[in-house]
Amino acid sequence: MADEGSIITDLGLGAPQPNGADTLPTAGIITQYVKDLSVENPNAPDSFNWTDAPQIDVQFNIGAREVNEEVSEVELKISLTSKGESGTAYIVELSYGGLIGMRNLSDADKHGFTYAGAPSLLFPFARRVISDAVRDAGFPPLLLEPVDFGGIYQQQLAAQAEANGEGAEPPVGQA
Repeated sequence: MADEGSIITDLGLGAPQPNGADTLPTAGIITQYVKDLSVENPNAPDSFNWTDAPQIDVQFNIGAREVNEEVSEVELKISLTSKGESGTAYIVELSYGGLIGMRNLSDADKHGFTYAGAPSLLFPFARRVISDAVRDAGFPPLLLEPVDFGGIYQQQLAAQAEANGEGAEPPVGQA
């Protein structure tokens, strides 16, 4: 039986720690929000009568900045354009942010969560905002396909390692 205020027992997670010590690695979303949303319907009302199938161009960009030692902001930017033979039907640009908390992680793990894990958690909510925006612009809702941010991140790590001729290190910039 442990003395009051002494240590918690080792649960296979490392050496015993003083009561209340927060030493386990953790990462997660604190809050999420729409930073900026732009919806353009440049050819309305004519675009509602077009019958040609549109081509949808979707672009992603992930940015991050450190707020403090344990909190970073991840910004998922999604830009999509719907064009057909008759012209541009609509353009939607979304900047969707999230504050993420990370504690007791290595730099590599922090980078991986920032550019792969957090975008994977934010994307379903950003996808809903885009679907609603397209619908509110007068078009059928657009449901973006799921994105494998972890796979993209790993590809960038491998490509950077190959380009540098060395072991994989976190890429600088976007994932």
